[in-house]
Amino acid sequence: MTSRKVVELFYDVVSPYTWLGFEVICRYRTVWNIDLKLRPAFLSGVMQGSGNKPPGVVPNKFKYMSKDLTRLREYFDVPLNFPSDPFHVMFEKGSLSAMRFITAVQESEKGGDKYVEQVSRELWRRIWSEDKDITEPASLCEAALKAGLSDSEIKEILELSKSKEVKDKLKSNTQAALDYGAFGFPLLVCHVNGKQESFFGSDRFELMAHCIGEKWLGPQPEKSAAKL
Repeated sequence: MTSRKVVELFYDVVSPYTWLGFEVICRYRTVWNIDLKLRPAFLSGVMQGSGNKPPGVVPNKFKYMSKDLTRLREYFDVPLNFPSDPFHVMFEKGSLSAMRFITAVQESEKGGDKYVEQVSRELWRRIWSEDKDITEPASLCEAALKAGLSDSEIKEILELSKSKEVKDKLKSNTQAALDYGAFGFPLLVCHVNGKQESFFGSDRFELMAHCIGEKWLGPQPEKSAAKL
């Protein structure tokens, strides 16, 4: 019997390209024979640890990024919109509190990737669709409410996000990504029959499918399947 394939997704909601990869792999969870493991991590820590530089510090890359995301919005069917001040959002405000909050959701009694997925999506939506804050406690609470968590659960998670346990877990996930060779996100690590393959970016799914023995049906597999 073929063992179930495990795919780890290392991500940070500050990255718009990672939102694309996040949505695609979530869609394929029911299409491919995979066990998806969400690994919230800290992109700035990966960038620093790997010696990489963000696209915002290279003017031509940043200019290209705005055009590229506009095209990808329709192709991936993800409601991406550039914030009014993307440099401030991505590189000055950062995502540490948001990623600690997501990690706390995962480590809480509520646990499970269902709420981790929903809270992560709501935070991406706030920053990359609605041009809203993702650093203040009130913003995190609003995202969690939309994800289906109760006021009491959110209060507990907010407190947990400040704990050493959660801070250490986020550091551990970030280090694990670096150990897998990460220099940015999204990072997808596939474990198949005792072998490991790592893929960077939201544009490597066709190659990933080939390597793990699955079929790539495009970024919207349900629509592609309906045409067959």
